[in-house]
Amino acid sequence: MSLYKVKVFSRFERFWHWTQALLIITLLFSGFAIHGFYHPMSFEKLVWIHIIAALSLITLWIFAIFWHLTTGNWRHYLPTTKGLWKVARYYAWGIFRGEEHPYKKRFWHKHNPLQALSYLGLKMGLFPVLWITGLAYLSYGFWSQGPLTASSLQWVAVIHTLFAFFMAAFIIIHVYLLTTGHSFKEHVMPMITGYDEVDLTDAERSYLEQDEPGRIIE
Repeated sequence: MSLYKVKVFSRFERFWHWTQALLIITLLFSGFAIHGFYHPMSFEKLVWIHIIAALSLITLWIFAIFWHLTTGNWRHYLPTTKGLWKVARYYAWGIFRGEEHPYKKRFWHKHNPLQALSYLGLKMGLFPVLWITGLAYLSYGFWSQGPLTASSLQWVAVIHTLFAFFMAAFIIIHVYLLTTGHSFKEHVMPMITGYDEVDLTDAERSYLEQDEPGRIIE
């Protein structure tokens, strides 16, 4: 195993990541303003910004799901317990003692076990709840006259807001972790350029050099 500079994040993946981040921040900003935490503009404008950003994000998610399934990149999010405790211990204890990160990024495993588990929970748990409750709130006029009552809408709003706080907490933790270990620039640049240092086996290196030479830098 040797370290090589490899393009691990495709152009679409980087576009999806930064566009998603921008839309989520827009949703949090407008959503908390709608709840009255601050008053940057009129309520009507905030609602429209929130709706447009939400529908844009849902559209982006649909394309991202299709991309993950058709390219095989969904495999990077498969959870594993192998090395999970070591990574968790590193973030809870070892990082404050200057220990080396126990996980080495691999070509087909670019997320460490804790990252993979966190991102899977985000995509399979937090995002769908926000998606479903947001659409339920937006379409209230279609189901408000049925067996469901206004009290149901209140619970939809509470759950949506609660998971929005979870989303805000995830962003804070995510940004904080970018400041740990390597420099902030080293953490962020791979998601800008697409290239990162990855451990390659001889077989993986030979494959890249022969079939995808543009993805590896000696």
